[in-house]
Amino acid sequence: MSAERIQLIKDRLEILKPDELKIDDEGHLHVGHAGAKSGGHFKLFIVSHLFENKSMLDRHKIIYETLGDLMSTEIHALSIKALTKDEVI
Repeated sequence: MSAERIQLIKDRLEILKPDELKIDDEGHLHVGHAGAKSGGHFKLFIVSHLFENKSMLDRHKIIYETLGDLMSTEIHALSIKALTKDEVI
């Protein structure tokens, strides 16, 4: 199920034309947590030119809007690191 969820997330985020995109399943860290049953726990690293001149809050809003209904079905928790190419060290 995790690989399928990760692919769903990747497919949705492709619209942001990411230069880099990495999604890690962190579900193993939340075993026994009530939310672990209704959706996955993921860590997202994404680099996109669309984040230029956007605050971190706006970047997160873009990601949440892009993921849409997945945030209430397939994703229970999402840790986000959203950068531009210039911000990548």
